[in-house]
Amino acid sequence: SGNLQTNTNYQAAVWDPRADTITTQPVGWDMFCNGMVVLPDGRVFINGGNLRYDPFLGEPRSSAYDATTGRFTDLENMAHGRWYPTVTTLGDGSVMTFSGLSEFGLTNTAVEIYKVGSGWSQEYQSGWTPPLYPRMHLLPDGHVFVSGPAPVTMIFNPATKAWSPVATTNYSGTRTYGSSVLLPLTPADGYKPRLMIFGGGDPATATTEIIDLSAATPQWQYGPPMSQPRIEMNATILPNGKVLALGGSTHDEDATTASLNADLYDPDTNTFSSAGANAFPRLYHSNALLLPDGTVWVVGGNPQRGTYEQHMEIYSPAYLFNADGSLATRPTIAGVPGAIGYGGAFEVQTPDAATITSVVLMRPGAPTHAFDMDQRLVKVSYTVGSGVLNVTAPPNGNIAPPGYYMLFILNSAGVPSLASFVHLSAFTTDFALSATPASRTVLPGGSTSYTATVAPGTGFTGPVSFGVNGLPSGAVATFDPTSVNGAGSTTMSVTTSVVTPLGAYQLTITGNSGGLVH
Repeated sequence: SGNLQTNTNYQAAVWDPRADTITTQPVGWDMFCNGMVVLPDGRVFINGGNLRYDPFLGEPRSSAYDATTGRFTDLENMAHGRWYPTVTTLGDGSVMTFSGLSEFGLTNTAVEIYKVGSGWSQEYQSGWTPPLYPRMHLLPDGHVFVSGPAPVTMIFNPATKAWSPVATTNYSGTRTYGSSVLLPLTPADGYKPRLMIFGGGDPATATTEIIDLSAATPQWQYGPPMSQPRIEMNATILPNGKVLALGGSTHDEDATTASLNADLYDPDTNTFSSAGANAFPRLYHSNALLLPDGTVWVVGGNPQRGTYEQHMEIYSPAYLFNADGSLATRPTIAGVPGAIGYGGAFEVQTPDAATITSVVLMRPGAPTHAFDMDQRLVKVSYTVGSGVLNVTAPPNGNIAPPGYYMLFILNSAGVPSLASFVHLSAFTTDFALSATPASRTVLPGGSTSYTATVAPGTGFTGPVSFGVNGLPSGAVATFDPTSVNGAGSTTMSVTTSVVTPLGAYQLTITGNSGGLVH
């Protein structure tokens, strides 16, 4: 928008990392200083923006960008405007918006919730005045935590619409334009919610703080300091669970005090290490975004009005290199279902299964003004098979809100694969699979059969295809029919050969319907 009140030419742009091209297009209104998330259907949700410059007034409009059509579609207006709002995806896929300046130039103290197909809810007054761009995170219990930038941190209950204070930060001031990250969620510790806040303030601080919200009485504790003070910084979660902290400056909008040394935080050791240096100052309106190849796109900067940093940089983390500086060999994903359901089992086909030590789902980011409103890393449990990882999806939307995720697998050296996108949702219909009899006896060279039966849930229509694991050498199995729609059964015929070893073998029949596996 050019930061000009007289400007009526507003543009958006799409950068293609593979082709390294930028395509611009006009937009119908000034989306400057909005809030953003990615909706469950993959569209980018843009909330609020700029109605007027100095004094700034907030737009009541929202829009959705569809990458498949390359078009913006305006949505229902909010009750009042929001400039500098924060939007947060909730566990059911709806979107909560909070704070921002209204069309009257006052802080909007009401919560509104947007649901695709239904539009905006009524306003729910908070009873307190939040900071602009509050740092908000969805917790595994469904509550929303506000970690800053104000010292008193708060929790919102979407079910009751009630707010309550949690703890006060140790830093004596407001962490203006500092960052906040929900650290990786993992089933190994029951998805314990731990959050970390970085920098902020003017002059900026290099301090960090961490809070464990699973504690009986959560309290902020100082973490290790960054190598430099940072205001207007970025903090980006990497597939290995580490957090890249970069950019910013000691004094706001002052490139002479730019913080050019990046830091890498390791949650396992609670330490920072050097992550190299960026070439260009990244101050106000800069951004950093994880890409599907595991690199980080570093872009933008608006250190003073009328001054813009046009250089883009790509940060390649150390996990992409061997000790001698050569490129590390990545594990590869040969196949993954396009859709997976909460708590469901699914397979990741990979020739590197035996070397994999971590499987993670990472929500695409939506950063602005030193905070990413949508990034999230959720580790998933899995077992290793021959050329396959048998993975269990996160149990619910509070841990991983519905939508698209980048699935990475990492090997024992910590090298990530290229990401495969999967869509996570609550399947509204399901099926059960049973097999009879429980056992059969067959001699070498003989054959036998089993019956597998699909019992559909309400509305389930299939199709369900079948497979079997655990056959001994020399034995083969066929299914007739190979798939069923809705209710039905199939006959699995097992034929052995004269060289099939004697013994008792456990066979597992699987039914697969899209992302549903039983």
